[in-house]
Amino acid sequence: MRREGQPETGGDAVSEEEPGYGIGAVARRLGVPASTLRTWNLRYGIGPSRRSPGGHRRYDEADLRRLQEMNRLVRSGMPPADAARLALRQRPPAAGERSTGEPGAGEQAAPPPGGAAAASGRPARRDAGRLAGPSAPPEAAREAESPAAEPGLLSAAMLARAVAAMDAPAVSVALDAALAAHGVLWTWERLALPVFAAISRRQWETGAGIDIEHLFSNRLQAALVRFSAHAPAPVHPRPVLLAAAEEEQHTLAIQALAAALAGLAVETRVLGARTPYSALADAMRRVGPAAVFVWSQTPATGEPAPLGGLPGLRPACRVIAGGPGWGEGMPTEVVRVTTFRDAISAVMTTLR
Repeated sequence: MRREGQPETGGDAVSEEEPGYGIGAVARRLGVPASTLRTWNLRYGIGPSRRSPGGHRRYDEADLRRLQEMNRLVRSGMPPADAARLALRQRPPAAGERSTGEPGAGEQAAPPPGGAAAASGRPARRDAGRLAGPSAPPEAAREAESPAAEPGLLSAAMLARAVAAMDAPAVSVALDAALAAHGVLWTWERLALPVFAAISRRQWETGAGIDIEHLFSNRLQAALVRFSAHAPAPVHPRPVLLAAAEEEQHTLAIQALAAALAGLAVETRVLGARTPYSALADAMRRVGPAAVFVWSQTPATGEPAPLGGLPGLRPACRVIAGGPGWGEGMPTEVVRVTTFRDAISAVMTTLR
C-alpha cells in the first residue's frame, strides 16, 4: 500500500528510502511512458543498472543521464537503436552540464549523419542520406573517398576497390563486419551508398561497370539476409508490408529497410519487385499490416495516384511512399519519405 505523499512508481512498489529512481519517477521526469522505458531496457540494454536493498531495479544518476540523452536523440528524429548506441557509447553530461554532443575525455565522437564529409567540415552531399539505390548520381562518388570509421572496418574507398576487383569474399566479409558493428543504417549510409555512387561514376565515365554493380548488389543483399537471421524476435503484433511499385524492378532499398526493421524487432513481409497494386491491396486485407511501404526508384514507376486507392483498414494502416521516383500529386493520406532515416522513423512512429 502506498503511503500518503509517496510517489507512484509505474508498478514498482518501492520504499521512498531506497536509493535511485523507480521507473515511474523516471517516466515522469522524461515525459516518456514507462512501457517505452521497459522496451528500451529489453531491446537496447539501456535501463536501470543497480538493484536496491529491497531487491528492486533502480535507475541511478548515470542511468538517468543516458536516458535523457537517448530521449533527446529520439526526439530529434534518430531511430531508437542508433540513439541507444550513442547514448551508451558517449559520456552523458553531468547534472547541470549542457549537452554539446561532444564525447567525453578519451572517447571517440560518433560520425555525424552527413558522413565523413560532415566530419571534415566539407558540405555533406545531398545524396548521402537518400534512400536511393544503385542509381545514385555519379557526382556523389567522392563520398567513397572517406576514411574508415574505425580500425578493423573497411572504408568506402577500400570497399569500392574490392568491388572493382570483383573480390566477392572480401566484400562479404567487409559488409558482415560493418553490419555487426554498426547495423543497417550506418552500413547503408556510410558504405553502400558511396560505393554505388562510385560504381555509377565509373559507368558514367567509361560506360562499363554493370558487372561490378550486380556483384555488389548480390553481396549486399546476402549480407542483409544474414544480418536479419540473427534479429530479435518480433515484439509488435502487426507486421509491415514492403513492396516495389507496380513496374519498379529495383528492390535492394526495401530489402535494406526490412533488415533495419528486423533489427528493431519489427516483423516485415517483403512482396518484392513489380507488385501490382491489386495484389498489394489483397495482401493488406489478409495480413492487416500496421504500415505499408512502397518503393519507387525511377520516375517511370512513380505514379502516386494508385496509392490513394489502397484499402482502408481497421485498425488503421499507414501508407508510406519512399524513393526518388515518385511524381507530383501524392495523396494527402500517404506519407512521403526520401531518406533511410525518415523511412525507419515513419514506420516506428506508426508502431508506437
